Amino acid sequence: MQQEIIELIVETARELGEDELSLTEELNADTRLFGKEGALDSMGLVTLIIAVEQAIEDRFESPVALADEKALSQTRSPYRSVATLAEYAASQIQGS
Repeated sequence: MQQEIIELIVETARELGEDELSLTEELNADTRLFGKEGALDSMGLVTLIIAVEQAIEDRFESPVALADEKALSQTRSPYRSVATLAEYAASQIQGS
């Protein structure tokens, strides 16, 4: 499931395009999203998170909250990379 979510995140980012996300690089599982050397600024991250939540709900028919208190309180942010975001999203879907 995690690989499918990685592909969904990358696809969603492509659909949003460079204008909305200010991306300067092609996304893959290892792409750092936020934080030191992150590809997105805070507004780009929020935009991507909202779009990914909707894409997950559409594809898996399971609503998820990726910007919840649990995510924000973790010592290691789930927003570090595409892979960590996919891992967090998968855990949210499986916990639903």
